[in-house]
Amino acid sequence: MTISVRKVATVGLLSAVLTGCGGGAGTPAAGPTTTASAPAAKPTAAPGAKPAPAARPAAPPTLAAGPQGRTPVYERRTGRSAEKVVALTFDADMTADQGPRAARGERFDNPELIATLRRLEVDATIFMTGRWAEEYPDQARSIGNDPRFEIANHSYSHYAFAEPCYGLPTVAAPDMAADVKRAFDSFRDAGAAHVVPYFRFPGGCYDDTALHALAPARVTAVQWDVVGGDAFAKDPDAVAEQVLSGVRPGSVVVLHCTRSAAPATERALRRVVPELRARGYRFVKVSELMREG
Repeated sequence: MTISVRKVATVGLLSAVLTGCGGGAGTPAAGPTTTASAPAAKPTAAPGAKPAPAARPAAPPTLAAGPQGRTPVYERRTGRSAEKVVALTFDADMTADQGPRAARGERFDNPELIATLRRLEVDATIFMTGRWAEEYPDQARSIGNDPRFEIANHSYSHYAFAEPCYGLPTVAAPDMAADVKRAFDSFRDAGAAHVVPYFRFPGGCYDDTALHALAPARVTAVQWDVVGGDAFAKDPDAVAEQVLSGVRPGSVVVLHCTRSAAPATERALRRVVPELRARGYRFVKVSELMREG
């Protein structure tokens, strides 16, 4: 979960600890008129020839490692800055110790929000904790197999990778890469296919120690430049205003996909999406934003 943006040591940003096209096919342009007595013969494969393998999808773009192999950090697109694109990202938070609360009926998922993104045809990146994927495997699989979405890593435990960090328990540096790997394993076990090598620090908190410790995980850390302010917010218009006032071309917006801790987010989206589209914005996943510069 995320709160007011904060980068321990050098950054300050986040919002609260929460522990879409193409029109229809047009008429083809008329080419030169030709006369043919018979259609061209189609090439015939030699007997026993194997079909050509299908082209593999392009790998998600990543940033090069920093000095001494430090994990790179991406906050927003800086190239082609005039193009109006924005990445909406949602943290699906659940900490390793919140199982009993879920058993008592607390909802850390938000299927209505995912349904609204689908209905409004909005591409998005979901930063998911491994514990969330374990609690809601059917939802993780559905999200992770929908080409509109991609799943990124928000740690397994949702414990802090630097301190202080809004009261979150802390992951020891030697255990950080393993925590991230465990989350990726949880996504795989749930059957999610569209998983990207991006990581978001719980609470947005990190320092040089964490960047070095995560190097073996070979991820690109993804922060944001617009804080949605939806954590624990009850007023969807306030959330919408905060997003709408902060977005600029190439922005990464952080919001949440956790019903109990961000109950106003889905209603805020119903205003944010049409208003940004009216301004000429296009919604993209983080991988597309990163690929374009």
